[in-house]
Amino acid sequence: MKRLVLVGAGHAHMEVLRTFWREAPRSVEVILVSPEDDTPYAGMLPGLVAGLREWREAHIAVTPLARYASARFLRTWAVGIDADQKQIHTIDGEMLDYDILSLNMGSTPPVDAEAARARNGVMVKPVPTFLQVWDALVEEAQKQQLRIVVAGGGAGGVELTLAMHHRLQTLGGTAAACDLTLVTGTATIVPDYPAGVRARLMRALRAARIGVLTGVRVDCSVPDGLRLDNGGIVPAHCVVWATGAAPPRWLVDTTLALDAAGFLAVNDRLQSTSHGNVFAAGDVATINGSAQPRSAASAIHQGPALARNLLLALEAKPLERFTPPTRTPILIGTGGRQAIGTWGPFTVGGEWIWRRKDRIDREFMARYSVRDALDR
Repeated sequence: MKRLVLVGAGHAHMEVLRTFWREAPRSVEVILVSPEDDTPYAGMLPGLVAGLREWREAHIAVTPLARYASARFLRTWAVGIDADQKQIHTIDGEMLDYDILSLNMGSTPPVDAEAARARNGVMVKPVPTFLQVWDALVEEAQKQQLRIVVAGGGAGGVELTLAMHHRLQTLGGTAAACDLTLVTGTATIVPDYPAGVRARLMRALRAARIGVLTGVRVDCSVPDGLRLDNGGIVPAHCVVWATGAAPPRWLVDTTLALDAAGFLAVNDRLQSTSHGNVFAAGDVATINGSAQPRSAASAIHQGPALARNLLLALEAKPLERFTPPTRTPILIGTGGRQAIGTWGPFTVGGEWIWRRKDRIDREFMARYSVRDALDR
């Protein structure tokens, strides 16, 4: 019997489990390795922060999905891979053999965890830790006026900042008087997005009276705020790190091929360029020759192709190429029940865009709900 090990409960692996639920591979033992029972859905995280979602709405229940996919679920961290011996090392010292391995455990912020947490900092990933800190901040904001700084001017950082502002405004009183500032090292916010998106997001930030500091390099959290690399301090009770993506640091100790930034190098079949029995998708991987961004949307697009190729690999059949979509709509919440959407050169905004985004998000979550599937 062959053994397939899935490391990480990311969006692509949720699609793998869903596929295996409907098309279970024969004579294969499937093991999922992940520390969490629930996977947060990135598309609904801002809504959860803004108070527009319930916790369960924004999380995929991994345990029932794994059970229906006939996968054994090991709740632990993978901390190493011996790709030549075909073994996974877990944080509790276990060595797990595999025939085929798939990695979809996301990324980490490109800042040192200890520096980020220096008394008043929190990273957006891992999401469960961030949500705990955010809940505590919401409580504290109702007792005293807080200064909150978000480090990161990408779409995720901007959307999160606007969501935080909406939640605090909804609470009223002291919370509504809290001060938010967005800080980014780039010359503008969302530099990789069309000008129309950037203009609409800037208008939303100004309307919310959220401070924006662009072109400033950040160093680390300090007891009284955020230290810039020029020695300046941006005062803050809490610094939220929503900067870009970095690979898990332990990948450098493996013999797997990595790109220049340390992410797993895979081909257009989502297969390691150095080890044919290793696959990867989502933030942890770089597809050779592809400029696809590291985002939840990318992992979602890769999910069906990853599932298909894992099934083919288990049967020693030729793999299929993954072709990323050439153009997809981009939907970004701007606080409350408002959002902007862009398709190529066209950008629009309003409540109707939020309603469209809400429908897409709910349909996505329903795909991974065992209860919903059994009801259909």
